[in-house]
Amino acid sequence: MTAEDQSDLSQDEPATDAAPAQAGEDTQTGEDTPSPVTPGEVPVPQYDLSREAIRNLERELLGAERTLRRRDVAAGAGVSLLSARKLWRAMGFPNISDEDVAFTEKDQDALVTIIELVRSDKVSENAAISITRAIGQMTDRMVVWQIEALVEEMAAQREIPDAAARKALVAELPDLIEPLEKTLVYAWRRQLNAAVQRLALRAESGLQASAEGRLGDEDDAPLPLARAVGFADLVSYTSLSRQMNERTLAHLVQRFENVCAEIISVGGGRLVKTIGDEVLYIAESPEAGAEISLALAKAFTEDHLLPSARVSLVWGRILSRLGDIYGPTVNLASRLTSLAEPGTVLIDASTAATLRDNEHFVLIPQKARTIRGFGEVHPVTLARGTGTGLILD
Repeated sequence: MTAEDQSDLSQDEPATDAAPAQAGEDTQTGEDTPSPVTPGEVPVPQYDLSREAIRNLERELLGAERTLRRRDVAAGAGVSLLSARKLWRAMGFPNISDEDVAFTEKDQDALVTIIELVRSDKVSENAAISITRAIGQMTDRMVVWQIEALVEEMAAQREIPDAAARKALVAELPDLIEPLEKTLVYAWRRQLNAAVQRLALRAESGLQASAEGRLGDEDDAPLPLARAVGFADLVSYTSLSRQMNERTLAHLVQRFENVCAEIISVGGGRLVKTIGDEVLYIAESPEAGAEISLALAKAFTEDHLLPSARVSLVWGRILSRLGDIYGPTVNLASRLTSLAEPGTVLIDASTAATLRDNEHFVLIPQKARTIRGFGEVHPVTLARGTGTGLILD
């Protein structure tokens, strides 16, 4: 066994193993060749995507020239190559060889920052890797999302092909880096503050929300958090998507996500993830979850561009890990979605019990259904009672 194989993030001795690691690869881009324009065709703008232009952009993004190999970075940070590889892999970096000059001093600074959290006992090695993986996965998805949104905007506004829009974005990206970076840091701080406020509120209230509607004390519960878990599923999405071209389908999906994100946010919930034609969300209380669910069902019923949606909601305990949620509550909510009628919200009997005395909601019992993994379930249709529900701008 090599020294590398024996090391971890808290050790100071760099290793000497030559196994593949994770890092960015060099970009090789040739000169752009103008393409001929036929009569009547809209000229496609030409952009400087020469090798030098790409390298200048890379230097701005990476903060410096690539001058270091992976072993240089690990040694400079005072850790084994294995430890560095663990973090690079968690960050989602691709493989490179021992000879590739792929890193900058900024890479070394970032590695030291993460490692110091472990050395100072602020977090464990496993926690550091998990946090790093969260950053890598979330920023990767965010960057892809932003690029596609910008490309689509450029193609539509300038009436140019998709390929030309992508070249335009690369050429104009230097002007967008700073505002995008500032917005990212701002949003992260605001979201972290919101999470802190939720933690403080729950601590001050004695974790009352987590005890509502479910048996067992918080400390004795098999799953730590009680949440309202909801699903919204577009009706006939599969058949509709087969009839649409790429751009129309993209607009439908984007509109679906935008409507869901706005309503869930206004209702004080959190959008956990979107899976094609389905969205998963949570809320801190059954009442908040019910308001969000009713607002979603109403919004899609009234939207002339989107099909209606089936919505479900279950109040119960969950496990929150890796930015996702798990547990029987999530599974039951998913199963109920398929049983709901288009434009309606379906809940289970236990969730209905927590809302029974609330005049804002009307509960309509349905016939018992057998659901795989849960046996006989007594679903209840949730409808609007008194009040106006969520107010959207």
